[in-house]
Amino acid sequence: MVGIGASAGGLDAFRQLLSHLPTDTGMAFVLIQHLAPDHKSLLTEILARETTMSVFEVRDRMAVEPNCVYVIPPNTKMTIERGLLKLTPREKNRAMMKPVDTFFLSLAADLGSKAIAVVLSGGDGDGSRGLEAVKDAGGITFAQCEASAQVSSMPNTAVATGHVDFILSPQEIATELANISRHPYI
Repeated sequence: MVGIGASAGGLDAFRQLLSHLPTDTGMAFVLIQHLAPDHKSLLTEILARETTMSVFEVRDRMAVEPNCVYVIPPNTKMTIERGLLKLTPREKNRAMMKPVDTFFLSLAADLGSKAIAVVLSGGDGDGSRGLEAVKDAGGITFAQCEASAQVSSMPNTAVATGHVDFILSPQEIATELANISRHPYI
């Protein structure tokens, strides 16, 4: 399972990554985007145009299937437990809002060495703590390279942890994920 987090500039990065991914990797892709809490998100519909994989807005206790894309809904915090995506209302305090870290921490706990974390464009440090947890659990970690990120704070903060395996553009991340999916030990 691949957790992919982004904030500002993330839509373009998501689109580039998905449009370059093969549809038969056997991986599930869970996208965590910083979304406005009070607006309906069109992210699911927009991303469905970039891939032939099925793209779903997550519902509470949704089972994760391979070769599908799952998108966090607005105003929620998402975790994974025993292969089920769980939603809870997000906190009112914006300082507490770290949806990418929240998901990555649960991904590391649930899947250990089978977890993959990707931090894309964004304007804060969300995702870095969770990415470290994925790496510590034996998983694989990616960050978008600064040259390709519209807003580089999130991926640069992730890189600064020293826990990132690959620093690549979204297209190169897609290629490397495809390579990993074909590895005989996976």
